[in-house]
Amino acid sequence: MADLSLVESTTRKQLLALLEGGNSHASLTEALHGLPENLRGVKPNDAPYSIWQLVDHIRVVQWDVLKLSTNLQHTSPKWPDAYWPKNAAPKSEEEWQNSIDQILSDRQKFIDLVSDEDVDLFEPFATEENETIFRFALMMADHNSYHIGQIVLMRRMLNSWK
Repeated sequence: MADLSLVESTTRKQLLALLEGGNSHASLTEALHGLPENLRGVKPNDAPYSIWQLVDHIRVVQWDVLKLSTNLQHTSPKWPDAYWPKNAAPKSEEEWQNSIDQILSDRQKFIDLVSDEDVDLFEPFATEENETIFRFALMMADHNSYHIGQIVLMRRMLNSWK
């Protein structure tokens, strides 16, 4: 039988690797590196979203998951309307950068939560028995990698990928 502390330690390390991204795919930073400003709001070949809309969607979902993980009183925004920006392009460079900064900041806060050995990854939340930090970590990593892949694909379609 495996040592439970070793299993827990290994589980945390694997979750952190997933959350930090870039294992077998591009990280968000890599996916956005060198993206020309004029392509942020383009929807290539009638795609349903622009790169900006994907970036800001990642921000909102990740913020919501972080809040759900740390505040039992948090109420999620209305799905799906509040999870997707209406505008295809950011209104300004500041809006673009603020969205990216919040993604990185909230991701780090969630990484800190998962890293905290006093946090039981598998303890169900008082409000939802199927919700745990472990499940949210997997969901966040899965969600982010899915949309980062879409960003890379869009950049390929726009002839703006390495």
